[in-house]
Amino acid sequence: MKGHEVLIGVTGGIAAYKTAALVSKLVQAGAGVTVVMTPSATQLIGPKTFEALTGRPVALDLWAPLTSHAHIELAERAEVFCIAPATANFLAKAACGIADDLLTTTVLAFPGPIVVAPAMNSRMWQKPVVQRNLQRLRDDGFIVIDPGEGYLSCGMVGPGRMAEPEEIFLRLAQLLQGDQTA
Repeated sequence: MKGHEVLIGVTGGIAAYKTAALVSKLVQAGAGVTVVMTPSATQLIGPKTFEALTGRPVALDLWAPLTSHAHIELAERAEVFCIAPATANFLAKAACGIADDLLTTTVLAFPGPIVVAPAMNSRMWQKPVVQRNLQRLRDDGFIVIDPGEGYLSCGMVGPGRMAEPEEIFLRLAQLLQGDQTA
C-alpha cells in the first residue's frame, strides 16, 4: 500500500463507523487516503474523525470555495475509489448516473476501479430495485463487495451488514497490486 492513493467515499449508513477502521488500516499500511463524505454521513460520524486518521481535510461540499473542480481533482489524485458504506440511495444514484453532490460527481469523474461495499437493512437489500441497481453497477465495471449476514442496527438479523474492514482492505490491496479481477 505504501505510496498508493486511495479515495474513500462515506455515505449515510450506520456502518460508517466501520469505515473509520478501514481508513485507519489503509493509513497504517502506508497509503495516502482522502475521504469524501455525503451530508448524511456527517450525521453519523464526524469529519474530524477522518481528518485525524488521514491527516488530510475531508471533502464535503461540491460548492466549497477551495476549488472550482474538486470532483475532478479528487478523481485524478487516487488510484482506486471505495464507497463504504454504500447505501441504497447511493447505489441508485450511481446506477443512474445521478451526480447531485460531491461524492456522486466524483464517481462519474473517476477513471479507475470503483469498489462499493453496500450496507442496509435486510428488507432494503432484498428489494428487486436494489438488486437491479447492483447488477447495473457490476455491468458497468463497479466491484461490489457484498454485505454479510448478522445483527443489524435496526434489530433485524440477516443480510445487509457492510463487509468487515479487513475484507475491504484486502480487496483494495489486491487492486493496488494490479489484480483487476479482485
